[in-house]
Amino acid sequence: MNTSRNDPAMLTEKSEDVSLQGQKEHYDRDTGKDKCTMPCEMTAKLMRDEKHSLCNNLQHTIVSYTRNTRKLIRDLIDEQQKALEFLSSQIIKLTDKVNTLSSDVQRSSCDIFSVKPMESHGEHWLGLRKIFNIVNQRNTRFQLHVSLVAQDDTTAYASYDKFWLEDETKFFAIHLGRYAGSAGDAFRGPEPEEKRTVLTLGPEEERTSADKGVVNVDHEDCLTDWEMEALTPTCQVFEGLPQVCSRDSQRRTADFPTNSRHPTSNGPYHCLPRNSVLELLDHITLSGRRLVLAISALPKSRRQAVRGAAYMFNAHPNSLTPVEERFLDAAEYGNIPVVRRMLEEIPELDVNCVDYMGQNALQLAVANEHLEVTELLLNKDNLSRIGDALLLAISKGYTRIVEAILSHKAFADSKRLTASPSQAPMHDDFFAYDEDGTRFSHDITPIILASHCHEYEIVHILLGKGARIEQPHDYFCTCDTCNYHQKYDSFSHSRSRINAYRGLASPAYLSLSNEDPVLAALELSNELASLANIEKEFKNEYRKLSMQCKDFVVGLLDLCRSTEEVEAILNGEEDETLDVPGRPSLIRLKLAITYELKKFVAHPNCQQQLLSIWYENLPGLRQQSTAIKLLVVLGVAIGLPFLAMVYWVAPCSKMGKIMRGPFLKFVAHAASFTIFLGLLVMNAADRFDGTKLLPNMTIHDYPTQLFRMKTTPFTWMEMLIISWVIGMIWAECKEIWSQGPRDYLVEPWNLLDFGMLAIFVASFISRIMAFWHACAAQRYVDEHYTDLTNVTLPFEVGYFQLARIDWLPSDPQLVSEGLYAIAVVLSFSRIAYILPANESFGPLQISLGRTVKDIFKFMVIFILVFLAFMIGMFNLYSYYRGAKQNEAFTTVEESFKTLFWAIFGLSEVRSVVVNNGHKFIENIGYVLYGVYNVTVVIVLLNMLIAMINNSFQEIEDDADVEWKFARAKLWFTYFEEGRTLPVPFNLVPSPKSVLGLVMGAKGLLKELSNRHKAIMKGSELSELGQNKTCQDKTPPSLSRYQKIMKRLVKRYIIKAQIDKECDEVNEEMNTMDTMDFFCLFQTHQKNTT
Repeated sequence: MNTSRNDPAMLTEKSEDVSLQGQKEHYDRDTGKDKCTMPCEMTAKLMRDEKHSLCNNLQHTIVSYTRNTRKLIRDLIDEQQKALEFLSSQIIKLTDKVNTLSSDVQRSSCDIFSVKPMESHGEHWLGLRKIFNIVNQRNTRFQLHVSLVAQDDTTAYASYDKFWLEDETKFFAIHLGRYAGSAGDAFRGPEPEEKRTVLTLGPEEERTSADKGVVNVDHEDCLTDWEMEALTPTCQVFEGLPQVCSRDSQRRTADFPTNSRHPTSNGPYHCLPRNSVLELLDHITLSGRRLVLAISALPKSRRQAVRGAAYMFNAHPNSLTPVEERFLDAAEYGNIPVVRRMLEEIPELDVNCVDYMGQNALQLAVANEHLEVTELLLNKDNLSRIGDALLLAISKGYTRIVEAILSHKAFADSKRLTASPSQAPMHDDFFAYDEDGTRFSHDITPIILASHCHEYEIVHILLGKGARIEQPHDYFCTCDTCNYHQKYDSFSHSRSRINAYRGLASPAYLSLSNEDPVLAALELSNELASLANIEKEFKNEYRKLSMQCKDFVVGLLDLCRSTEEVEAILNGEEDETLDVPGRPSLIRLKLAITYELKKFVAHPNCQQQLLSIWYENLPGLRQQSTAIKLLVVLGVAIGLPFLAMVYWVAPCSKMGKIMRGPFLKFVAHAASFTIFLGLLVMNAADRFDGTKLLPNMTIHDYPTQLFRMKTTPFTWMEMLIISWVIGMIWAECKEIWSQGPRDYLVEPWNLLDFGMLAIFVASFISRIMAFWHACAAQRYVDEHYTDLTNVTLPFEVGYFQLARIDWLPSDPQLVSEGLYAIAVVLSFSRIAYILPANESFGPLQISLGRTVKDIFKFMVIFILVFLAFMIGMFNLYSYYRGAKQNEAFTTVEESFKTLFWAIFGLSEVRSVVVNNGHKFIENIGYVLYGVYNVTVVIVLLNMLIAMINNSFQEIEDDADVEWKFARAKLWFTYFEEGRTLPVPFNLVPSPKSVLGLVMGAKGLLKELSNRHKAIMKGSELSELGQNKTCQDKTPPSLSRYQKIMKRLVKRYIIKAQIDKECDEVNEEMNTMDTMDFFCLFQTHQKNTT
């Protein structure tokens, strides 16, 4: 098959060569840029140079592999094309021979059907006159079938299956076949009469009219998929309307519009509807009638490289002149000489002409990454849709095209980059994709789109041009703009907020637009987490963005290579503000713990830094065994009074510095609390074997002593407990002062401490009140009596002489003992606070805390069900008090007791039995009691067990991160300055505290004096303003923190680019594997054939 100079295949090969050359130039420029900038910035360390060299080698290897692979694919396609051309030539030769012989052996149809099958076999030929051309489509298989069916059902069949045509620029001749494709129209419209291909079945003399009954397959509403391999019934076509056989061999008439005309045809045609099935060439029954099949072929139209189906979007396609069509072709395929020549030699050329999809030349050139064509078009005046071309280039990551478009004069006004399509004026067609609107959402700006696509270089370019992403207003904002958008289109308003936050949360924007990206990411992560709880309908989107910010911070921390860099991330820019001399402030870590960035806190780099601070002033203890550490803890607990005395006397000595260390501070506080728990145990030790004083007994030391004077006074053990409680109250007050009430109440352990101490205080106050009343009664007795034997005392006085069994239920001493018991339980549960310090008990304590949360959630449903049955059963049995076998459900209290203990199986079934024979009431009671047991015991309790199991499994799946985060929270409470001495030694003010109080008062007075002087001397303000103006003119130098963050951000960007390139390589490798499999499959089929 010969190809001329303007053959589409030649043009395609040239365009591919030009595209490859442009890619090579783009690669060479980028490589030169890397060689110029990268070594200059990373010559400090040898590892960076090696990494850069490896990256370059990998890029060269990828480009070489891609080029070789393309060449191999092109060679395979050429080889397949040659094979198809050879097959086509052989078919043409065979057809010519058949046509030559047909004139000698053809007979009339009557002669054919008058001969018996056995006699006609091999004697008569089917007359084949011409061939026809089929329009090639991408990824389309062709099947050639020839099938003849005699009247006695004798068949003759030949088939060539699965022709794969890759070359989209050539026509292929198909001899007597059918089109079995799925893309586009099968055949183009009719040709002129002299080019029309006619396939006639029947005698030569009957082939006279080729215009009647012509089936023309070319229409927007016509069938294009002719692949009907599943259809086997034989169809018969008569003169007039053809009949179509269905799968069940039932015939029906195809209703063809015989009077309609094709837009490019002059004669009537039959249009085959898309929802019908007609088999023309697969099975044909000759019945003495002639069948004329005319299939027309027109020149091949342009292939749309980046466009969709035309008929879906344009009911009335735009009419283009041949010049405009050629111009769009050249712009789409990157034919630079043609585009340049047409722009120079045809002044009247409309550069804004659009194709059937509504795209102009600029959009087509940008979509196909033709930089030179884009630059040529940007030089033209009155060019439209530049904004859409910019957005398209950003979405595809074409950096050089983005730079070329941004250099256009349309972007001289910076508002073009900051305004979205909905905000920008649309009369100039700047952001429009076509006449129907924009390609992207109306709230998308170039900087937002670049951030969404994670294009670091493009984001950097846009930021240099002054583009920024505006922070969305607060969700509860009531300004006029927010109210208008909420009222006009609330959905678009919410989507625009999500798009803005998606841009703000992009690692590209976080790393390039913020001086402190760590702080910005932490704040944005917390804001997005809050929005996820507010906007429930977009909960998943906001959570993903919040997690994206957290991953960005973790990524920066992962790239740290020294302690200095880790400290910079954990401390922030305020590194010089130290809580303790020589100890970092860890401001960013505080924020991360507050916002619960568990992966950040549990990262090995962060944990290593925390561990070094934890063993401050005790560097050798970190490497010691557990046994040595336990001995140190035991020694601190025993020598705690001595250590406290040393710290009082010399807080700045070596021992004082060791006492201020976090580890020893933690051990001292833990030892103090352990001693407190020991005091609680020892306070009850005298009753371990049972009390000697029975509830009905009274004792006294002398005749006039009241019994209550023996029970109400505090013992020396209880006085020690009171001192510990007072010391803990003082420590909690200092903590509230330092943290603030709001932050203090957020922590659950603080609530537990507050409740425990409040109950202790209430118990001691009740005990003091009982002792005070007993003392008052004792004074009365001492004044009026010398012996209480056989003396009748007033009730107010005699009450304190009664035995315990006769006390009132509201007696202050009884209340004190009850509250004291609750406080003791809470005190022992408080020891769980220090369990996260141990790796074995830490995850268990975390699971226990999560279980408590599940129980509180469960209690809401449980209380509703419990109250419903309790009130119902009480209403049913409240009238039968005294008429039941027991008092269950007769009062509210009894109803509560019965139903509560029924959960544990401790209630009797006879609780619902009525003695007077009211069976209806009794049956209702049985039903309600049974339903209660099924609902609560079987359903709700098992649901609670499932919830607890699920929570435990979540902790277990991520046990290491959860434990390290909980341990970091525990450690951090001992990193802060103060609270060095444990309870109760903190009650005695140390010289350091007194000195600090004096220095604080002195500083306050000095500050007030300076303010007074500044008010009196207003001239100093002007001098300060002049000095500040002079200082502002001097460019500020980068701080140590900013230099470190610049290094880390640069590493993060390089790593992101390498990961992106690796993903592209993997994708390319997967594509190549698919192509290799396809080539092997084709080779196997060829060998089989």
